[in-house]
Amino acid sequence: MEVLLERPVLVLNRLWQPVHTCSVKRALKLLCLGHAQVVQTEGEARYQTHDIGSWVEYSGEEAPTMAAELVRSVKVALRVPKIIVLAIYDRIPRKEVKFTRQNVFLRDKHTCQYCAEIFQEPELNLDHVQPRDKGGQTTWENIVTSCIPCNTRKANRLPREIGMRLLKEPRAPKWRPLFGLRRHASEQVWQEFISPDRKKVSIGT
Repeated sequence: MEVLLERPVLVLNRLWQPVHTCSVKRALKLLCLGHAQVVQTEGEARYQTHDIGSWVEYSGEEAPTMAAELVRSVKVALRVPKIIVLAIYDRIPRKEVKFTRQNVFLRDKHTCQYCAEIFQEPELNLDHVQPRDKGGQTTWENIVTSCIPCNTRKANRLPREIGMRLLKEPRAPKWRPLFGLRRHASEQVWQEFISPDRKKVSIGT
């Protein structure tokens, strides 16, 4: 139960634009308060939205075959939502992207900024373009993704000192609603909203 309640749910604003994620527990709370509706992600009524009443009814219909995906209370069993749409909020939030190791990798698309090869996270390091012992700061503008061999080769020198060139100039990323959602990209149904075909989306009432 606890694992299901912490599963990530994609949150759309009322214009059906992805804005962030929340836990199943938070999503169900918003549903019960009437602040959000659940987006149905399968079946003939795909993309129909449900309030708490219709979601309880729909969950009951699916209960025999989807028992592992149900959150149960004493009186009802609710299907675990994958996507919710907010009832009022229509803005895309703007904020700075937190400077973290993973977010640098996301900004650089897991690509070494020196050899231009794509690597898995365990094969990557963060590199100070201008080394710290030469006054380099740990900032978006001075940190890049580097593979271990390139990081070792460069050591504490400037790229130009050993003939290395950056793939692109490092900058602080412009925040986008989907920045940082890659960790949950395995949820296939999310992709239809990350890269949507709006003609196929039908908003229920």
